[in-house]
Amino acid sequence: MKSSSLVRIAALAGLTVLSLPAQAADKLLYMNDWLPGGDKAIPYYAQQRGFFEKEGLDVTIQSARGSSEAITKIGTGAADVGSGGLAALLQAKAETGVPVTAVLGVFTVQPDSIFTTEGSGITSLKDVEGKKIATATFTSSNVIWPLVLAAVKVDPAKVTLLKVDPGALAPMLASGQVDATINWSTASPPFEKALGSTGKTLKILPWSAAGYEGYGYSVFVGDKFIKEKPEVVKRFLRAYVAAAKAALNDPKDVAKAMKGVFPEMDEALVEQQFMTIVPLIMNDITKTEGFGALEKARLAKTWEWTARAQNMPLDKLDPEKAINRSFIPN
Repeated sequence: MKSSSLVRIAALAGLTVLSLPAQAADKLLYMNDWLPGGDKAIPYYAQQRGFFEKEGLDVTIQSARGSSEAITKIGTGAADVGSGGLAALLQAKAETGVPVTAVLGVFTVQPDSIFTTEGSGITSLKDVEGKKIATATFTSSNVIWPLVLAAVKVDPAKVTLLKVDPGALAPMLASGQVDATINWSTASPPFEKALGSTGKTLKILPWSAAGYEGYGYSVFVGDKFIKEKPEVVKRFLRAYVAAAKAALNDPKDVAKAMKGVFPEMDEALVEQQFMTIVPLIMNDITKTEGFGALEKARLAKTWEWTARAQNMPLDKLDPEKAINRSFIPN
């Protein structure tokens, strides 16, 4: 065969290769359990800095109004993956058998707290008796709240609890419409800003003071999605963990990434918000168990608190059936 013919064949082969469509990325819908902010930045960071793309993933991120709503949307197939408090998933598993599984633990220290103001008369968790408190309707904190009251010997009937949209919590506390709010400690920067504008000072009372421990914020996946696309789940978690570790090493870049998605955000505030989650993720527990681990004894303790708070027998759920450790990156 003449060399010119070989050249033409090679050229045609090259054109054929070039004309083949690039392999399409796998699409996922991620349901963030709360409003966008520095404390919920990890999936956005993974998206903005190419961690998802590197794993061949096209991830769309939406926001729920609490863990329970996020779990419901994942369970019904309206979302594929998402996040929320592990206590909310354990409760839903026990009550309805929701087809959602926890695949990664993120917070190894509980973030649940009471937010109040200096001078409100609330200096300890016991002081909530006779007070008006606002909470987000679908927050996972509502699962444990009854047990916290029991631990400090407060009759729930003596506390006025208002369930509202999460966006209303800071304004209600700042304006004095309520004496306190139920929040994760990670929400403190915007509260400090809102209260500062009215000359008030934020006071945080962590529920750990009542002995509350176990896993908090975790990553969930729909059971149907796990069954149909286990390799996609594996790649998603690999990207998520890589992004989380990179974010922990560069909080300022986290703020820049969030600013890229939400131009109206204050970078300094976003960075402050992100810093509130660092000790909940990186601590002695994480160093011992490893990032993302769902250790058996700590998982059991999380379920024990959940069951007792909701007056459910411990044997109503085997918490091991609510998790899958096989996707946690090594």
